[in-house]
Amino acid sequence: MQGTFLYHNPTKLYFGADAMRYLPNELKQYGKKVLLLYGSGSIKRNGIYEQVIDALVQCQKDVAEISGIMPNPTVEKLYEGLTIARAHGADLILAVGGGSTIDYAKALAASIHCNEDPWEKFYARMEEPDNLIVPVGTILTMAGTGSEMNTSAVLTNTKLKLKKGHTFKSADAFPRFSILNPNFTMSLPEYQMKSGIFDILSHILEQYLSGEDDCPSDYIAEGLMRSLIHASRIAVQNPQDYEARSNIMWDATWALNTTIRCGKPGDWMVHKLGHSLSALTDATHGMTLATMSIPYYKRIMHAGLAKFVRYAKVVWGVDPTGKSEEQIAQEGLDSMRAWMQEIGLVLHAKDLGATPEMKEDFVKGVTIIQSGPYRVLTKEEIGEIYLESL
Repeated sequence: MQGTFLYHNPTKLYFGADAMRYLPNELKQYGKKVLLLYGSGSIKRNGIYEQVIDALVQCQKDVAEISGIMPNPTVEKLYEGLTIARAHGADLILAVGGGSTIDYAKALAASIHCNEDPWEKFYARMEEPDNLIVPVGTILTMAGTGSEMNTSAVLTNTKLKLKKGHTFKSADAFPRFSILNPNFTMSLPEYQMKSGIFDILSHILEQYLSGEDDCPSDYIAEGLMRSLIHASRIAVQNPQDYEARSNIMWDATWALNTTIRCGKPGDWMVHKLGHSLSALTDATHGMTLATMSIPYYKRIMHAGLAKFVRYAKVVWGVDPTGKSEEQIAQEGLDSMRAWMQEIGLVLHAKDLGATPEMKEDFVKGVTIIQSGPYRVLTKEEIGEIYLESL
């Protein structure tokens, strides 16, 4: 294992069907003023909102709410939330939802006491907070992003047609606690469940398909991918299967809680491509990744051939007998694509609203990562990948 790294993850997790019973004990550790965040209101229809409010009332909290957090949260929504958060004087931000709501919570937490424009400071200049970060707690309702146990926060700037993520370096940016009850994901629309499944796989692949040394993180990643693929097939057939949904939820958390990145350079170009597509179409994150993955991996496969061969054999069970390394690697990607089709993922960007005319804006919106990928793309290649994805 090569590389030098720091590993520290302070998030406390409560996992299981009765995980919510721990919420009051956590709430008691923070001040009186709580800012409650959630999305379109589905938590009011499925009963989660009532459970959260009961706990807040029990702990005698003074609560303000920010609702309507969209699937691709915008910087404009952040500015709106800052006004409410500052007026309330939040001691704790409690985010109830999926990755978008939790990402928004972390961006808000870093921005409340910031004296500069948060987009300029954290997303344009990629600087770190030099101010107090308000504590965040989460109650997860969608498995996919792993945002419940990391410091990443993705925002979209609609005016600039940019979607960018910032992974904060401060340990204070981690959620202080996260409650993971797989039952809370059961009412999720099937489209969103499938999108989350691919988001998980993509997070793992971004870290796995990099580096060439013998790294324990790769062995963990392979186990997570095999678990996810197995559970996804069960969940698609029976979305109410608790074991499958709980395994998917746990896979999601471990895919991006900083564990399997240890000793790994990381790739992350699929996410850069997907973010640009999302900024132009407002499409669901996991589906944008699905449309970009196969065209991108075919493009770089030969530069990282040994790892693609390993991926094909270990994760997809490709029989190498009588085949060249190129054939094995290609069969692995073919198996991946077949699985994507099997579980009902979107495979073409045109089905998400993308058009050939968007190519120039798409290329402009992609940040090219110079260190980590097996091969650095040119802007011309990014345009070609976009057209191939259609």
